[in-house]
Amino acid sequence: MPKPSAAERKRNALRSLSALHPHPERVRDELFQQEGFFDPHDLVQVKYEMLRRTRVDHTPIRRAAQEFGFSRPSVYQARAAFARAGLPGLLPAKRGPRGAHKMDDAVMAFVREERRSDAGGRAAGLVERIRARFGIGVHPRTIERALRRPEKKTG
Repeated sequence: MPKPSAAERKRNALRSLSALHPHPERVRDELFQQEGFFDPHDLVQVKYEMLRRTRVDHTPIRRAAQEFGFSRPSVYQARAAFARAGLPGLLPAKRGPRGAHKMDDAVMAFVREERRSDAGGRAAGLVERIRARFGIGVHPRTIERALRRPEKKTG
């Protein structure tokens, strides 16, 4: 099997970080049309250069959005993300659920009560009881992590 080129290795790295531009063909800025430093596949680099153009070169937002293949709202979102977090703010947000969406207050109260009544009860044993009571499937590790989180203060 042939060894991947440097460009392929870079694209694979960008993909693994969710920083591979989904539409590099939309980037029409002249710097990104040349071979070399500017890479239209590098989403963070494209966004940064777009922001630099609007801020330093005073390119109008509409024109920058067109040249870099983004919508005007995307330019404003990138600007806010950069102001808030710098370069890491230009990375796409991670997809998927955030937090323990299955282990809500009712499930946690049930788990704690079950653990109190069965002092030797392990998380693996709770999986079936949670499924029977709430109709949801959870992994024992999810239960263990949820039990380590501090309880919410009420009142």
